[in-house]
Amino acid sequence: MNTLGAKRQPFVFIIDFAAEKPMLFMPDELADSGIRIHLPSLPQNPAQIEEAKFEFQKEPISFQYYSGAFNRVQEAIHRGDTFLLNLTFPTRIKTNLSLSEIFERSRAPFRLKFKEDFVVFSPEGFVIIKDNIISGFPMKGTMDAALPDSENILMNDPKEIAEHNTIVDLIRNDLSMVAKKVRVKNFRYIDRIQTHERELLQTSTEITGELPADWKGQIGDILFRMLPAGSISGAPKQKTVEIIEEAEGYDRGYFTGVFGYFDGQNLESAVMIRFIEKQGEELWFKSGGGITSFSQCKKEYQELIEKVYVPIVRNNKG
Repeated sequence: MNTLGAKRQPFVFIIDFAAEKPMLFMPDELADSGIRIHLPSLPQNPAQIEEAKFEFQKEPISFQYYSGAFNRVQEAIHRGDTFLLNLTFPTRIKTNLSLSEIFERSRAPFRLKFKEDFVVFSPEGFVIIKDNIISGFPMKGTMDAALPDSENILMNDPKEIAEHNTIVDLIRNDLSMVAKKVRVKNFRYIDRIQTHERELLQTSTEITGELPADWKGQIGDILFRMLPAGSISGAPKQKTVEIIEEAEGYDRGYFTGVFGYFDGQNLESAVMIRFIEKQGEELWFKSGGGITSFSQCKKEYQELIEKVYVPIVRNNKG
């Protein structure tokens, strides 16, 4: 990555959560490799689907199973080993759409389809680098937009505030390892995300810093120093990742990794959340949320389920 960056050679990268199986592709290799990618800087023309032709069912893990993992995380929090941990699990889903159809029809700023293995339709950017400025966009805090006074509740909930503040501090620290003059540019703004079921509210923050003029020759060093993404791991990061592995008991793989594109001048990347993976003949949707000392098990379990969605805008005329 450093070598290609120094040469101003465009490339696409896909990095798993553990950063053990990173992949690199030249743009002209994507089609033959069965990889499709869309980013905000690229044009998007998602198709619509008639409601009668869209089927989506989910079979989440039991509350009993989730609560066991949740309690183990709380024990770690009370020991002082972690104070924010992103706990995730796979949910088996059934849909009449193929991975290609989900990719084509999803409305999300960051989309990736990797062969017939997985598809991502992420609302969360990882880092964007433009004109020597690096920007991070941690997203923490989710609520059903249909609830009465939902925006006010989300913005003033003590648990959501504490969780978001922790992630902002973590990402600010991560950026400070690779950049100077790091600052919070836009704090806790609300994004609205339309799903096939409902509209969700999510809070994000924009953090920026200044990179040296020769950053293109250090792209790999910059990215790998910041991995895994703070919003989908926790704080303190290294110890929290160890607890995640014990509490979740499954291999995240490329879920919660990052992917992106360097065009020769600028870099755009995303966190791989909102993730559907094909395993044999079954589809699994991996999702989760941040756990703090303020967390309530039933609410966190419900958030895990609510995040199992496809951001498709239905055409109800059919």
